[in-house]
Amino acid sequence: MTADPEHPVVSGELAELRRRLDVNYAHVAGDLALLTHRTEETAKELDELSTRINTLEHARWPLPAVAALTAVGALVVAIWQTVGH
Repeated sequence: MTADPEHPVVSGELAELRRRLDVNYAHVAGDLALLTHRTEETAKELDELSTRINTLEHARWPLPAVAALTAVGALVVAIWQTVGH
């Protein structure tokens, strides 16, 4: 059998490819971890905003009630003006 003179070069290149693959894998894994964290934070913020919106919606006056109060106020003013002031 003949010894392959390029064998050390090939194994060195394979080692370099493995190293690059490991580095890039770690980089991708880090990016995925960051995206997961941001997604969780965004989900928390969305839940908090939904809660705030629901609280605001329940605390507001319904439009028909505001319209009725305005109409009653206008009626009172009209009667007051008609009576003599």
